[in-house]
Amino acid sequence: MTLQWVKHILILPGTIVVYIPGAILWLVADRPGAIAPAGPGQGRFWIGIALATTGLVLSTGCAKLFVKVGRGTPAPWAPPARLVVRGPYRHVRNPMITSVLLLLGAESLLLGSWHLAAWMAVFFLLKTLYFLRFEEPGLEKRFGDSYRLYKANVPRWIPRLRPWDPGG
Repeated sequence: MTLQWVKHILILPGTIVVYIPGAILWLVADRPGAIAPAGPGQGRFWIGIALATTGLVLSTGCAKLFVKVGRGTPAPWAPPARLVVRGPYRHVRNPMITSVLLLLGAESLLLGSWHLAAWMAVFFLLKTLYFLRFEEPGLEKRFGDSYRLYKANVPRWIPRLRPWDPGG
């Protein structure tokens, strides 16, 4: 693992999924009902485990595609040199963010924290605004018509049931 990947893991997902939720839980720790962890006998425990597992598998697979196909990382300081339109990217334009939302949802269920669920909603809103204002225009500039075609055929958040075939 290169230093670039360590930086990517510690800064981006670490901040969103570990550091900020940790700070939120620390800030609300004294309040009654702030945290009500789920146990194996509760349905939300198993739903949380399923969300966390799906989020980890999805994020790992997407990161590998960014390295192998895109020749870069999901991090803004080392973006992919090539447009990635394989695997989950054929169904939805932002599967990395989907994976983070799954992980945040898992945390809120497993720890029984409405505060973490609120953080998930705020994160989603901020990312949506970021994508609209910065990321998508930047991708159009970098990848031109190929990104515009991709954007016209693959939804931002709600996955297509059938994968988009860029050649067809």
